[in-house]
Amino acid sequence: MSRPADAPPPDRTRFVLVGTSHAGNVGAAARAMQVMGFGDLVLVQPRWRDIAHRDEAIAMASGAVGVLAAARVVDTLAEALAGISWACATAMTPRDFGPPTFAPRVHFESLAASAHRVAFVFGPERTGLANDDVYRCHACLSIPTDPAYGSLNLAQAVQLIAYDWRQAMGGFGVAPRTPEAALADGEQVAGLLAHWQQALVAIDFLDPAAPKKLMPRLNQLLNRAQLTTDELHILRGLARAVQRAAQRRD
Repeated sequence: MSRPADAPPPDRTRFVLVGTSHAGNVGAAARAMQVMGFGDLVLVQPRWRDIAHRDEAIAMASGAVGVLAAARVVDTLAEALAGISWACATAMTPRDFGPPTFAPRVHFESLAASAHRVAFVFGPERTGLANDDVYRCHACLSIPTDPAYGSLNLAQAVQLIAYDWRQAMGGFGVAPRTPEAALADGEQVAGLLAHWQQALVAIDFLDPAAPKKLMPRLNQLLNRAQLTTDELHILRGLARAVQRAAQRRD
């Protein structure tokens, strides 16, 4: 079966939701995945076979419809893990035995450098993963939370795991929302200082016969500020206003 045109491309990461009850959680999980660049979602025995296509799921996906459209529904966790070489259960290790437990970032340091095709397995909202499902996994991931209240919504857990995993694999660059402003050069700063010196003399703040270190200190302040040209023009305007006020006073 071909993938929908708006579905994300295949990747080395799969998110598996087992026994999900609420369609909204499926949609919110899809959104959490897509914002981190993941698109492979498998649902194991959800409450409804069409859970990913219900109105609540679509609403909570907030545009991540490609992930929902490509989501697969299977009957067993074994089917969901087909093609996966490293599965991480998002649950505590069972008391009797089972895979080791790690904080996500600690485990991802080495996992990101491997060639594994990775799955993150999440259990039902109310009960979490059953022990038999945990036993199928290679590691358990425990998100560090306040010991007094560690309850996470399913989609919140998906978002945290997706974020840490994406960061471990290099993350995405942050694009500036505004153009980089031009910085004032040395000549412009010197002109501003000369202008301010005139204004400060006009209001009797600076004695030109005994200037001491005021102007060099202001020079250092402006250097630390790394003024943009727009900011420099504002300070020039303030100097002109000070001069006009001094002239009216006289």
